[in-house]
Amino acid sequence: MLIVIDPTARRTDGESVRIARDVLSAGAGEVKVCVLEGPHALTRVLARRNGRRVVIVGDDGALLRAVRLLHRTGELGTSPLAMVPVGPGPSVAVARALGVPTDAVAASRAVLTGTDRRLDMLTDDAGGVVLGPLGIPAPRSRSSGATGLWWRTVHRPRQRLRVEADGRVLADVDRPVAGVSVRAANGLAEVVVRPSPAGAELSARATSVTVSGPAFSYRADALDQGPTRARTWTVRPGALRLTVPAGGPA
Repeated sequence: MLIVIDPTARRTDGESVRIARDVLSAGAGEVKVCVLEGPHALTRVLARRNGRRVVIVGDDGALLRAVRLLHRTGELGTSPLAMVPVGPGPSVAVARALGVPTDAVAASRAVLTGTDRRLDMLTDDAGGVVLGPLGIPAPRSRSSGATGLWWRTVHRPRQRLRVEADGRVLADVDRPVAGVSVRAANGLAEVVVRPSPAGAELSARATSVTVSGPAFSYRADALDQGPTRARTWTVRPGALRLTVPAGGPA
């Protein structure tokens, strides 16, 4: 087992990091611990893991960096990941939504006794990965959480966007929209377009979704991205193997 400790986790909650390290070291066989230092440390650590099972100790950002690097090298599907979330509630909301316990003891025990779960994810044409839902535009308020359709509770300016699902046009720039949501589920990308003024939502399931138009920002996995004038997201069915507690959702 290779325990990878993100430096932010040590600064924000050193006690949880110590607990995770102790529980994992006591319950596993051969254990190697790496505390990351420097912007390129994770790349070097993953390249030298020598088949060891990787356990990320850190927040959602640390998990996403590992997923992105393994996807870039084509090793994500063959390299199961485990995680012990460490950080304030909002910073581990994605891990929680994926079924990982956010308590250090429970998460560490799940690493030792849990099961690998295949999860769909999205990749984009800029090299990004998305594990949870994404929303356009990025919300002004951060109170709605990482997993909801935040446009329902936060006022959104109208945007003129072209939204295509596998080439099918769901919205075009001649008609403004209030929001767009995309998430990977059951092997496809689910896209929902809320028109403006208020009207019936348009939805579709597709292998890829393209949004284009005037510069727009979006939120993916609780991180604000953009602005950009175009972005294409493609679903990757079962691309991520993540360890979750045994007996959890399939």
